[in-house]
Parts: sequence; structure tokens; C-alpha cells
Amino acid sequence: MTTPAPAPAPATAPVSDGKTLGIVGLVLAFLMPLIGLIVSIIARNQSKAVGVENTPAKVGLILSIVFMVLGLIGVILYFGFIAALVSSGSLTTY
Repeated sequence: MTTPAPAPAPATAPVSDGKTLGIVGLVLAFLMPLIGLIVSIIARNQSKAVGVENTPAKVGLILSIVFMVLGLIGVILYFGFIAALVSSGSLTTY
């Protein structure tokens, strides 16, 4: 009698530790903060699932938030400056 061959292991998707995605999120934090924030969150969650520390994802997350806040402050100041010019009468069109 021969013994049957062992069953093949079930095919599983390769598990990513999120390191590459963390670097992408860090780069995107400088170029497009909102997308960098989303990518960094995804990379951090992937790393947490595997149990690996992902410093680029954490830095990308922090920088994305900082750049988004600074951008929002800049937009508010810009429109406030335009509103002040219009209300003072200094801004004229010809």
C-alpha cells in the first residue's frame, strides 16, 4: 500500500508589510498631502496587521496632517487678505 500525497497548501495572497507603501505615502505627503495621508494610513494598517514598525508611514502621516493644516491656514489668509483689500477700496479694476 502506498500513502497518498499530502494535500497542497491553500494559496494565499502574499502578505505585505507596508514598507514600500509607507515610503510612497511619505513622498506623497510633500506633493499631495491628502493622498499621502490616505496612503500612509493604509501602509500603517498593513504594518500593524503583520506586527512590523513602519517609520516612513508614521512620518508620512504626520507630515500630511501638518501640510494640510498649513495649506488650510494659507487659503484662509489669502481670502482674508483679498477681502480686506476689497473692503478698503485699494483693489480696483480698470
